[in-house]
Amino acid sequence: MNDGWLSRPAIITYVLTMPQLQAIFDNTEPSSGEYALANIMKAYVFHRYTDQYGPVPYFKAGSTDSSIPYDSQEAIYDDLFKRLDSAVTNLKNGTATNIFGSQDLIYGGDVAKWIRFANTLRLRMAMRISKVAPDRAKQEAEAAVAGGVMVANSETASIERSLNGDDANGLAFNAANNEFSMSSTMASYLKGYQDPRLPVFFQAAVATGEFKGLRNGSSPTAINLPGNRPNQTSNLGLKWVQRNTDNTAWVAQLGARQEVMAAAEAYFLLAEGVLNGWNMGGGTAQSYYEKGIELSLQQWGINDASTINAYIQSDARPMAPGDEANSQAVSEIPVRWANNEAMQRAQIATQKWLAVFPDGIEAWAEFRRTGYPTMYPLLQSDNADLPVGTFIKRLPYSSVEASTNGAALAEGKKLLGGPDNAATRVWWDVD
Repeated sequence: MNDGWLSRPAIITYVLTMPQLQAIFDNTEPSSGEYALANIMKAYVFHRYTDQYGPVPYFKAGSTDSSIPYDSQEAIYDDLFKRLDSAVTNLKNGTATNIFGSQDLIYGGDVAKWIRFANTLRLRMAMRISKVAPDRAKQEAEAAVAGGVMVANSETASIERSLNGDDANGLAFNAANNEFSMSSTMASYLKGYQDPRLPVFFQAAVATGEFKGLRNGSSPTAINLPGNRPNQTSNLGLKWVQRNTDNTAWVAQLGARQEVMAAAEAYFLLAEGVLNGWNMGGGTAQSYYEKGIELSLQQWGINDASTINAYIQSDARPMAPGDEANSQAVSEIPVRWANNEAMQRAQIATQKWLAVFPDGIEAWAEFRRTGYPTMYPLLQSDNADLPVGTFIKRLPYSSVEASTNGAALAEGKKLLGGPDNAATRVWWDVD
């Protein structure tokens, strides 16, 4: 854990985002479309933020008070659900079909798409709490589906990035600095499944022309093995980083759009909802699962129907990734829809994990909730709270928060239900 990095999510939330949203709240009517879009964005930002830490300052966020109290994750989720419901109601009752126009860098102001985005986010959040608050989860999920979730890739949300200021695609920046490698977990799934997204998500290693991963938790010694050095493992795909003309360095694609939420995710949520016994609109778990795969492949440019069908019907399993740790196949989870519920849930979660790439925050949250996909354990852990064989459950609070909001933090820690470390589970992580 690098304490200097632990404050970054708070900076994104409280410095870069909340003041702008608060300005909209303070200067528009609660029934307006502008207010509704600000509510949707507040729900998006804060569900990600609280999922990383647990209790965080929420209800007084945006105020000028010198001390901002912490709120429980349960209370935060409750309010975010209400905001999403209010936002969709106001947008549907309003007459505007476009709000903010070209200054909306996600949907260009398209109200119909924002409604589907909000409902899909509501469905995501409902599924997140499905094990800790099943009745509330069912209520929220069914309301979201009835209101209309994403159904097509034309509704997939991504945000325009810019070369102006510090608004570039950060993932592209890091990849160009050789600070990225495909994980062995990802390699085992994509290579084993013969997944057509493999050469889109990643590139073959420069030195060998082969797709190769690196095990998480590799020691400094292991990282410096010849086969693990930069250009020996797979970097991100061409969307994010490319080689220069003389093949001597990486060039970041800093203007690449950033993924926010994909329509494919909605179908995996619908599939799991059916298995939960919820009213998800009449489709079967299998039909939603397969449609989610189809949309994800198409999102990344795989449009050939025979290729898509062959993948969906494939009996392929993950394979040994061919890494320097000589890892065996990470799991036996197939692509083709299984005939037992336990495996079906594993398949839904695994394919959703692939479909939300490269959104690591969402992938981590769903891994904590579901336990899938099966992942390789760390090769080495430098954190006594997380011995090898365990996985990180949350981010600890940073020392910046202790120095600037210390009294509130001390009270907030009491809401955790455990010590302020990376092994304590957040509210919804009960399994």
